[in-house]
Amino acid sequence: EVPLVEASGGGSVQAGGSLRLSCVASGYPLYMAWFRQTPGQEREGVASIRDQEPTAYRDSVKGRFTISKDWDKNTLYLQMNSLRPEDTAIYYCASTFTLRGDSFDANEYNAWGQGTQVTVAS
Repeated sequence: EVPLVEASGGGSVQAGGSLRLSCVASGYPLYMAWFRQTPGQEREGVASIRDQEPTAYRDSVKGRFTISKDWDKNTLYLQMNSLRPEDTAIYYCASTFTLRGDSFDANEYNAWGQGTQVTVAS
């Protein structure tokens, strides 16, 4: 059974502002991640987590973004602080029960949320 994920929490903010994205999964997948995509670009990994331990952050978001998971609510979060215009993208959450390679390889994940738009104005 493929876990269903639903993402929410996007919006528009000024540079320097904050947003928190949420993603609800079903089936308690062990591995989850946030990706983002802009028009004409490939989807890129932003942050990943195994169980409740963060495993990777994209260099450009280190120190600004925090990935976390609440097992009781089966919800994944991405707290985004000090947002920059270059963070503007559609953000997707993804999940899988097994991970054989790079946690930022989109092909590793078998369930995706519908995407939520984040827009950061300068």
